Amino acid sequence: MTSINPQTNGGLGLREWELRPGGMLVQKRTDADQNRVPPPTIRVRVKYASIYHEIHISSQATFGELKKMLTGRTGLHHEDQKLVFKEKERDSKAFLDTAGVKDKSKMVLEEDPISQEKRYLEMRKTAIFEKAAKIVSQISLDLDRLAAQVSDLESAISRGGKVAEKDVVSLVELLMNELLKLESITADGDVKLQKKMQVRRVHKYVEALDLMKMKLVAVQQQQAVVITTHWETFDSIPTTSKQGQEGQPSNFTWNLL
Repeated sequence: MTSINPQTNGGLGLREWELRPGGMLVQKRTDADQNRVPPPTIRVRVKYASIYHEIHISSQATFGELKKMLTGRTGLHHEDQKLVFKEKERDSKAFLDTAGVKDKSKMVLEEDPISQEKRYLEMRKTAIFEKAAKIVSQISLDLDRLAAQVSDLESAISRGGKVAEKDVVSLVELLMNELLKLESITADGDVKLQKKMQVRRVHKYVEALDLMKMKLVAVQQQQAVVITTHWETFDSIPTTSKQGQEGQPSNFTWNLL
């Protein structure tokens, strides 16, 4: 086949080119080209199992387009099809007229198990990806709610308010549960990045709660010291059961025998 330079168009002058469906580079159609008679429609007979299917299609269509038309007739996904014309499997991007397909041409449709298995694997991979994305998205919403609770505790402590240690511990447990969910997710690409972001959020909130817990423990220790000092001072006061002031005689009466 003679190769024509797109820039010179075989010496016929410059002309723009366009990429047709299927990847073929052709000369761009002009208004004069568009006014021409459209390519003829041909009839092809395709045998699948023991049944022949007659398809009306443009002579300049691709085998891939023919496969999509056969999906409705056979129920076989176009990606799982293998079209054999003149004892040769045809690529989906190849054009019918280029391959020599004419009106009333015959070809055979076969099921491609390798392509079918590949498509199933891709479908399974996509389903796992979508499920992981959904779980990570839900965890993100749950962490938003827990983050608000962490912020409320921080505000309460900064204002000198009373915060129960059990509330802090309970919040840490909830965050750790979310972390376990994240660790059980197998993800790739964007979902994997989102997962890492949520893991960092959990660690950040847990660290903040650990600091709160340390502050609460320190406050409790200070309060214990103050109470102990108070009771020691109270016990040091002399009781009325002891003898009166030094040098004062007692009020006991002695009976002489």
